[in-house]
Amino acid sequence: MAAKAHLNLVFIGHVDHGKSTTVGRLLYEQGAIGEHVIKQYKEEAEKIGKATFEFAWVMDRLKEERQRGLTIDISHTKMETGKYYFTIIDAPGHRDFVKNMITGASQADAAVLVVDVGQRDDKGGLMPQTKEHVFLARTLGIGQLIAAINKMDTVNYDQKKFEEAKNLLQKLFQMVGYKPEQINYIPITGLKGDNITKKSDKMAWHTGPTLVEGIDNFKIPEKPINLPMRLPIQDVYSITGIGTVPVGRVETGILKVGDKVIFEPAGATGEIKSIEMHHESIPQAEPGDNVGFNVRGVGKQDIKRGDVCGHTTKPPTVAKEFTAQIVVLQHPSAITVGYTPVFHAHTAQVACKVTQLISKLDPRTGNILEKDPKFLKAGDAGVIKVEPTKPLVIEKVKEIPPMGRFAIRDMGSTVAAGMVVDITPAK
Repeated sequence: MAAKAHLNLVFIGHVDHGKSTTVGRLLYEQGAIGEHVIKQYKEEAEKIGKATFEFAWVMDRLKEERQRGLTIDISHTKMETGKYYFTIIDAPGHRDFVKNMITGASQADAAVLVVDVGQRDDKGGLMPQTKEHVFLARTLGIGQLIAAINKMDTVNYDQKKFEEAKNLLQKLFQMVGYKPEQINYIPITGLKGDNITKKSDKMAWHTGPTLVEGIDNFKIPEKPINLPMRLPIQDVYSITGIGTVPVGRVETGILKVGDKVIFEPAGATGEIKSIEMHHESIPQAEPGDNVGFNVRGVGKQDIKRGDVCGHTTKPPTVAKEFTAQIVVLQHPSAITVGYTPVFHAHTAQVACKVTQLISKLDPRTGNILEKDPKFLKAGDAGVIKVEPTKPLVIEKVKEIPPMGRFAIRDMGSTVAAGMVVDITPAK
């Protein structure tokens, strides 16, 4: 039996639209969680007046257990379908999700957007976080999505209500630049299990796939092995008997034992002595592999989180300044020249100063609305010029896509997401 192909799947959507419940239900129906566990959660949930929370707890419990069993990355759960082997990236806190998605701890190949069929904002539109997550998915390069229209039981499985939600979503997806064929719409109930793995007799009008069939229709993206090697450092450990062990995920290219590498912006160079994944020694690592590796000639004090490892022949780019296209998600006032928030790119967090606002764009079409605008506010898209306050490795999104995306955060929330279109290198 050949090993199943692997896909990173992220569940996104507004805070109480049933994301965790849907994920829990899916894992339960796919046999990743035993019946007795759900039964126990159900009893416990009812006892403390949290009836209907049994599936949502699956993710929370796993999280607690994972925190006790020290793994390097704690937000991942495994699941198998007939066709694929999935890592489900849990997006519990909206802010954690944005940070994780951008710091490359979990670049998703595909997403399931969970939307409550009935919930609207005060103008009758979609909830702000739903819009924000869709903008982000687009800016973060997620190319395929399922819109799971949830809580169909609350509207008596009414097809009209499904169509209403679907129409609003179609407009939103089109606005941010998704093509209709990239999106699949599925009516579900996470809590009761309608259309999760079995077709629901209550929604005979839905002729499309169940959620699990929809997930199996996702395509595996090509691994970017032909691009220059880039491995952002998540942590650096000192391990007795081995020495310095940087840990991170290969974003692009291939890392092999014997390779001559350089860490930027640190400037440290050395040779790869060994690579380890899941506590086993491996000769090479490919994009998506989370690895620890040992480098001859590089000490713990030479490198840190946020540095990027590349081959000495094609070293990572350190930016003196860069031009970026951004989407402003939320901001108490507006983004202006001189604003210096923290940019999160791969595993780096560096304050960067906005030195110029080049243009304001229509987020629906990307067309220029205004040149040299005075400010960019929530809901605007635009092109800006940026100067890092200390050395930062970043790449053009056209050349090395995973290394060209970033989030802008300020005072604990994500202000904007963006991608790098041009760079003036420092070296």
